[in-house]
Parts: sequence; structure tokens; C-alpha cells
Amino acid sequence: MQAAPNLFSYRQYWAKRFGTAPVLPMSRAEMDALGWDSCDVILVTGDAYVDHPSFGMALIGRLLEAQGFRVGIIAQPDWRSVADFQRLGKPNLFFGITAGNMDSMVNRYTADRKIRSNDAYTPDGEGGKRPDRSVVVYAQRAREAFKGVPIIIGGIEASLRRIAHYDYWSDKVRRSILPDSKADLLMFGNAERAIVEVAHRLAQGEAIGDITDVRGTGFMRQDIPDGWLEIDSSSVDEPGQIDPKPSPYAEAPACETPPAESKVVSFHQRPKKSDRAHAVVRVPSYDQVVADPVLYAHASRVFHLETNPGNARALVQQHGKRDVWLNPPPIPLETDEFDRLYEFPYTRRPHPAYGEASNPAWEMIRFSIPIMRGCFGGCTFCSITEHEGRIIQNRSHESVIHEIETIRDTVPGFTGTISDLGGPTSNMYRMRCESEQIESACRRLSCVFPDVCKHMQTDHSSLTQLYRKAREVKGVKRVLIASGLRYDLAVRDPEYIKELVTHHVGGYLKIAPEHTEEGPLDKMMKPGIGTYDRFKKLFEKYSREAGKEQYLIPYFIAAHPGTSDQDMLNLALWLKRNDFRLDQVQAFLPTPLAIASAMYHTERNPLKKVKRNSEQVSTPKGGRQRRIHKAFLRYHDAENWPLLREALKQMGRADLIGNGKRHLVPSWQPEGTGRSKTRRSGPAKRITRGARSPVIGSAAGKKAGTRKRR
Repeated sequence: MQAAPNLFSYRQYWAKRFGTAPVLPMSRAEMDALGWDSCDVILVTGDAYVDHPSFGMALIGRLLEAQGFRVGIIAQPDWRSVADFQRLGKPNLFFGITAGNMDSMVNRYTADRKIRSNDAYTPDGEGGKRPDRSVVVYAQRAREAFKGVPIIIGGIEASLRRIAHYDYWSDKVRRSILPDSKADLLMFGNAERAIVEVAHRLAQGEAIGDITDVRGTGFMRQDIPDGWLEIDSSSVDEPGQIDPKPSPYAEAPACETPPAESKVVSFHQRPKKSDRAHAVVRVPSYDQVVADPVLYAHASRVFHLETNPGNARALVQQHGKRDVWLNPPPIPLETDEFDRLYEFPYTRRPHPAYGEASNPAWEMIRFSIPIMRGCFGGCTFCSITEHEGRIIQNRSHESVIHEIETIRDTVPGFTGTISDLGGPTSNMYRMRCESEQIESACRRLSCVFPDVCKHMQTDHSSLTQLYRKAREVKGVKRVLIASGLRYDLAVRDPEYIKELVTHHVGGYLKIAPEHTEEGPLDKMMKPGIGTYDRFKKLFEKYSREAGKEQYLIPYFIAAHPGTSDQDMLNLALWLKRNDFRLDQVQAFLPTPLAIASAMYHTERNPLKKVKRNSEQVSTPKGGRQRRIHKAFLRYHDAENWPLLREALKQMGRADLIGNGKRHLVPSWQPEGTGRSKTRRSGPAKRITRGARSPVIGSAAGKKAGTRKRR
């Protein structure tokens, strides 16, 4: 894989002489106290400012501060005028715009398109403090406030909307966020490398329009530059021969070299490896993917084939008279670079301007510690891979232990419990391909589907050692694991399961089989339920040996593409047999760029070669069908019984209506429930709590967008 300059190898900017700010300023008064006449960079965010590394504005802000730049924060500005965008004055270098740790539409609306009543990233959880499509609105206001100042957009909202994408909330294909926001530059994924390089180049006087070679960035361009080979991906009938491997993401074989005079070649005529650095793949234009679902699915497939930083090529997509140009993804951080991101002088609490107001997101993560980022699982409903990448980036044991000690010594309210050591998943720490050469050449998005790749190292020993070191820190009473667990990896290391179950489960462990039926599981790229059963046996075995009564909390998704009514009925019967009564459930939420969202919109399967006559995917879209699928997950709730009775009769399964143990729903209805919509109160038997949203937020956000996450 291509090497990248160390994040901290740049010469510090002259403003380093001002020293380190106690907190990054949010007002002119704070700037005056620091002796600043201006900010070099102003970060605008849809979240309240919490000076903690799990919040994007704090991590990026402190990173730029470490490079010598003066960084100000405008958090949750009033977007109805430019006044809030002018409060810190004109930035010397650029505005950095982000919606925050979550996509603003996911933050505000449920999977049923209903407005949420609260916002975990706002003081006291108050809703309505950010606009819909925050990045576009903030970028426009910043441009109005100070014309001529470069606008750089980033974070999960910009990252997942970097090309034409299906937007669930408007139920249409929207343009890339670049032309809508009129930003000068878009940074996708984890943007540490890009933001540092661009900041220093701007500080040296380079024009923002000339910075077109930074990995992990996108911009608008008029023409393909000289010296570049443009590869046409739009031959839908013949997009490329697929290598007959079980993976849906095998590399296409090379075809004969195109004629020397040809500048545009078909997608399956891939250039030699030496030419990849100057090859750009042209995906179908915005107008084409709007008009043709097959072309949209094809574009989605091509996009996901070009996400490995070891072999990805640039992508280009026409929007009107100009192109959206996306450079290859950023090079992952090395461990020493990743460690330093957590060594900055964070206060680890909300900005003092918020006074005694609570911050639900901060309260959720203030005693948790991220130990890695990225995911090679490739679940189609999840956005982690599209944003954080498929290659795991890890912190060292020493860095994690030091953060535990910092929390112990500085964070108010610490009682001895670390609430989580994890990341997008809890147990991919230090896992990677056994060969850098294979890893750099691989075209698969999932290293664990349809089975764990034979080249993937699944040793959990380093993670087990980290758990043991964490428990030994003075003042620490318990270390819990709250991040989602990849049980298909865990079953390959029973010693890890034993360590986890014996010491790190607080009575319940969340786990995500997502479904029981092969059809939806294949469309999710998730393992079969048999793997869950194997993990469950080991979990129960080691719980008994430890003398503990502990339970698994399974998460399931309703109405996922490829899911039939029969699939949901089978899942409900499985839940009943296993005596699970889910307290909360989640319907599939199509998020930008996710493969499952492409399935939802096009009813085609981008996991395979997309042709006019290729596989179609049945997708629950109607409101009634989605309600039925959710109702099957809560078969025990009397409010759902009338709907389920109707569905069972239509499916020819009226035999499941009755008052015996073999029946799914009773034939009687409690007074005040069902059609009247008056919910019955009282305890339910063996309730599992929570349900994972299919959306994964940024690295900084952990599972708060779905979480997290995914």
C-alpha cells in the first residue's frame, strides 16, 4: 500500500506561539483571552461542542491546533441568518463544515419518517437545533457570511453523500452534496490526513482550486486532465467477468490492452497496475442514475469495488456540465499516529458555555474508550465501511491504558466502571489480512462473508491481553464491553469468549444476528443463524462456569431488502421458541451509499453483476408491509395482534391464531388494546432492550449514530 507522510511530520504553523487553548473558543471574548485577533480555521458543526475525542469537531480541532493553527468552533449556529457564522470573524484559511457525528436526516427522522422528539447531541437533548441537510445549509450561510473564504465539507453526512445517492426522506435520487453545497472541497472518510495536508498547503499560499491530488477528497472538475486514462463503467450488459469465487467482490480479469489512441476503455478492460494511479473510472452520470434503476445499481457496485485504499482508482460522475471527481480513499493511520489523536489536552467534557445542561451523547460515552476504527464486515445495511474504511486501525495497549487513567483522574462522576472498550465492533482489534500484498490487491468488501476469509487473521490474544491490563488499572472496578460483537469471529477463539463472559459482561451482551432466514441474511452479507447458535452455546457454557446468570440481547432488522412476509413469520416463530420478547425493534432505514439502500431503491442486487435481466430483490416498501414486519418482531404485544391476525390469514397461516403454546397470537383481544391504540402497561417476560439502527456514524461518533453505526 502507498505510504503517506506521518500526520505529525509537518512543520508547525507560526501561530503555535499562542500555545494550547484550554478549550477551543466559541466566542470573540474567548479569542481575546487567548490573545487571538483571528482564527485560522473555523469549524462549524451541528453538534454541541464537547471537547472529547469521540466528537469530530474536538478531534479535528485539536489535531489542527497541534499543527500550530488557531481553531474556533461555531456549534449549532442559527442557520436562519449569517450572524452566527460571523461571530468569530473571518477565518484566515477555511471554514470546515460538518453536520456532526450523525447525518442530520438520520438524527431528526425515524425509519418511518417521523420527527424525533429529541437530539442526543444537543444540550438537554433538545430537538430542532440543526437544519435538515445541515452541511448544505451551513455551507451556504458560511459563503454568505464571508465571500471568497474556502469551504471544506466533511463528516459522515458529506462522506455518505459524495456521489449521486438515493435519499430515503425525499424518496428520490439526489445529486452529490458537492454541487448542492457549492463547497470547494469535500473530505470523505476519516479525514485526519487530508485536513492536515490541505491546511498546510493553504497556509503556504496554495489556492484551494489547485489542491486536487489529496486522497480522501472530492471536488468539481470541468475536464479529465491530460495524462489520465478514463475507464467507462456504463456498459451495463458487460460490466466485467466475475471471478468464480464465493465472494461477490472478486476482481475482474484483465482483458486485452486497448488501442494506443483510445482514451476511454470499458470497465472490464482494466489498466495495468502501474497505470492505476492515473486511471479514473467514469460511473453513470447523475441524470442516468436518476432515470435508470439498473444504472444506479451498477454505479453502486462500481463505487464499492473502488474502496480499498490499496488498489482503488479515482471516480468521476457527471453532474450537469461538470464532473464530481473523487480521489481514492485515504491511507489508514498507523498506530503511533492514531495514539497521538487521543493524547491532545481535551477537557473531556462539554464546553463551559453550556453550564449545567446535560449532554446525552457525552453522558453515554464519557467512560468508554475507542480502541480501533474501521470494519471489514461489509454488512450491506451499514455505513461503517463506506465511511471509516475496511482496514482496521488500532491503538496501542499503552495508549488505551493511559486513557483509562486519564478518565479515572479527570472525568467527573467516575465510579470505577469503564463502560466500553471497543469501536464499530468490539473484537476486530488488530485483525487484518495475513499478507499486505493480498490485502492491497483484494476487491472484496467483506472479509467474513460468505465465510471468514482464509487470509484473515482472527487471533484475539492481543485483545484478551488488553482486557486483562485494563482490569488491573488501579481504581478500575469493572471494564464492560458494550460495542457490537462479531460472533462469527469470536467462535474461532473460545479463549476470548471465556475471558469476555467471565469478566466483561454486565448481565447482558448485545449481539446482532439481524435475521434467521437465508434470504435476507444473504442480502445483508451476514452469517447464518447456525453461527449464532454456536456462539450462544459457548456463551452459556462459560457463564455457567463463572457462576453468572447472563443473557444475550439479539438485534434484528425488519423490512430489509430481500425479506418476505414468510421470512418475518419464521423469525417470529424462532423468537417465540427461544422465549425472546423484544422491547424495541428497528425497521430498515435506507441510508446514503449503503448497498442495501441501492437494493431498496432499484430492487436489483449490486452484490452480483448487474444486467437488465439480473436478479431482482423483493423489497418491503409500503407502510402497511413495513408495519407487519415490525409487528412480527413484537408478536407478544397486544397492540400488534389485530394486524398480525389479518396478515396470518392472508398468508394462509390462520392455524397460528389461537390460545395454545403452538400459536403465535391469541384469538382474543384485551380490552383497551389493538384498534384503540391504548397501550397496556405491565412487565413483559424476559425482555431484551434496544435495537440497533442500520446506520453507522463517524469514527468520532462511535455507535451514537445508530448507534452509530453501525
